[in-house]
Amino acid sequence: MTPSAASPAGICASWTALSPWINRAADHFWGLLADRRMTLLPEREAPLFLATLGSLIAGGDDHAGRTALLAAFAPTYRHLGLQPYHHEVLVDALTATAARFAPATWTPAMAERWSRHGHHALNLTHRAAGRLTAGPAWTAAEIIDRHQAADTITILTLRPRHRVRFEAGQAVPVTTSRRPGVWRWYSPANTPRPDGTIELHIRAITGGPVSPLLAQHAAVGERVWLGPPYHAGLTLDPSDHGDLLLAAGGTGLAPLRALVEHLATTGIRRRVTLIVGARTLDDLYDSITLDKLQTAHQDWLAIRPTFSEDPLVDPAARADVLTAVLDHYRPGQHVYVAGPPALINDARHRLPLAGVPVEHLHLAETFTHPEPPADVATGPRRDLRDASRVPNP
Repeated sequence: MTPSAASPAGICASWTALSPWINRAADHFWGLLADRRMTLLPEREAPLFLATLGSLIAGGDDHAGRTALLAAFAPTYRHLGLQPYHHEVLVDALTATAARFAPATWTPAMAERWSRHGHHALNLTHRAAGRLTAGPAWTAAEIIDRHQAADTITILTLRPRHRVRFEAGQAVPVTTSRRPGVWRWYSPANTPRPDGTIELHIRAITGGPVSPLLAQHAAVGERVWLGPPYHAGLTLDPSDHGDLLLAAGGTGLAPLRALVEHLATTGIRRRVTLIVGARTLDDLYDSITLDKLQTAHQDWLAIRPTFSEDPLVDPAARADVLTAVLDHYRPGQHVYVAGPPALINDARHRLPLAGVPVEHLHLAETFTHPEPPADVATGPRRDLRDASRVPNP
């Protein structure tokens, strides 16, 4: 049965029907704006702008995805100089575009629904943008290298069109040209480089809307987009010079490897233990880079792989990540944990009970709950609180 325009699935079905034609639809959308003498939106930005706004209106994504979308969209909205008095023109163009490219779903009720939710989405974005200080818009980046690091993990090296100014441990929203407008959080695995390139570690999540496209299909020369960097609970306090215990589960290795690279450039020698967790030896990835780091910095860095499900490794290396943390923990260390949400949730409860002071425990933000994360690089993160309130129309 076809969803009615008033049903939650109705507007999603309309957006799904439009999405395969996003580039042609964006040309039409931009032309309608030009006819109304609205030139704030550059033509080359129209496909991503339309795709992101449509995804925000259609809803249906999880909280982390909506937060990543708004974290990318709000700074771009502000960068373009958009204001509420532009909303009527934008919504009119959006509605006319949806009517043309999703005609099978179109009814008067659907037109009213697109208009109402378009205004809501733009008002939400305006409020989020108003809480930001001046900051960068999203930027395109070219994939210049890809490496299959493990069965489900791919390492992508990107060259952004404009340099992304980030700190080790931060996260950036990412979307792909294969599914523009659907955004996900990833943390660079490197400290900022002179050539501006960024390395991302992508695990293909079965059924995921973005990660399989990046990990299994994205090719060298392909384009992705990066939103501005945000603090995600892992950046180092420059005033603290104490010892560190870093614990990574899966691709949580990326931001922690970036922290190690950052420390190597500062000249401040803090003793660092990096626990790298994997299920089996075959799941351990990026080992060549880790070996190079260990060799270059053996006077202050100790890297300790640990395996939760491999009976063939040395018994001393058999443990889950948090058990290994407690085995290596020494009073006074600051503990940083990055990995899947289940690991972060376990660490939040288990480690303080085992004696790790809460003020010394730093957990990667998972963006999976409605509370706002830590401070944004360019201003307060209160702007993302409303991301969880984007309705599923």
